[in-house]
Amino acid sequence: MNESYGRDLDLNLLRVFAVVAAAGSVTGAAARLYLTQPAVSAALRRLTAAVGAPLFARRGRGLALTARGERLRAHVEPHLRALVDAALAAPAFDPATTTRTIRLGLSDAADAWLLPALLRRLAVEAPRLRVVSTPVQFRTIGPALASGAIDAAITVADDLPADVHRRTLFVGGFVCVYDPRHARLPRPLTDAAYFAHDHVVVSYNGDLRGIVEDALGRARSVRCSVSSFAGVGAVLDSGPLLATVPVVIAHELRAVRPHLRIAPLPFELPTSPVELLWPAVTDDDDACRYLRDLVAAIAADVAAQA
Repeated sequence: MNESYGRDLDLNLLRVFAVVAAAGSVTGAAARLYLTQPAVSAALRRLTAAVGAPLFARRGRGLALTARGERLRAHVEPHLRALVDAALAAPAFDPATTTRTIRLGLSDAADAWLLPALLRRLAVEAPRLRVVSTPVQFRTIGPALASGAIDAAITVADDLPADVHRRTLFVGGFVCVYDPRHARLPRPLTDAAYFAHDHVVVSYNGDLRGIVEDALGRARSVRCSVSSFAGVGAVLDSGPLLATVPVVIAHELRAVRPHLRIAPLPFELPTSPVELLWPAVTDDDDACRYLRDLVAAIAADVAAQA
């Protein structure tokens, strides 16, 4: 292929040749191609020079193909038709038969509420479509999208390049989750009671800081730091610890451990939208668009139940 591209032949000349052969004259071809007659004649001269043999001969007031021209047309026309059909054909995508693999970058919080529901939908609608889940954070989402490592992401993000498209899925707040068998909390939860207890935090930096320290500048008594929300439930079962987590995570924790309790926080924490992010290059990809629509529908259900 590289050798073919490197040869001195303008492939547009083949289109001019095919139209002249069909029209039987330079005048007729020029009208169909919206070119001037001199431009069409010049194109034929260039193609003839590249081929090294006459392609047309005069026949009355028109042109007839030579034997070399007939052979060229026999090879060129099927390929031209195929190229035009490929360029103009409507994309054909069928979820029921697709075997595509879509790579999603998911925040830790998205794993629990999205993947089980997504896989249930795919089992019915697109049983052969596969999903690869990759962990991302707000610090890594930009490079992951730019490099093509993922087709879309579901996370909280700050500033991103202009070629990244964004769709808000929902805006979630935070709540306190605890095990009432170990932690005794007043109702409603007070500021004093909250800060009097030990806490478990989720830290992607491997430290003892969480959303409260970062957003409010207030220190808690952090007994344990974990790297994922997946470990929070087991930690709460172990003793009188409190966890401050997104609302959607709190409901997922209770779905597995119904004995846990959820309490509103005694203070306000800033909220950020959970967004669906994708690079512009996949905007018209039917398989990616299909999966994005599924994600948005699932997120709407989650937001309605939260």
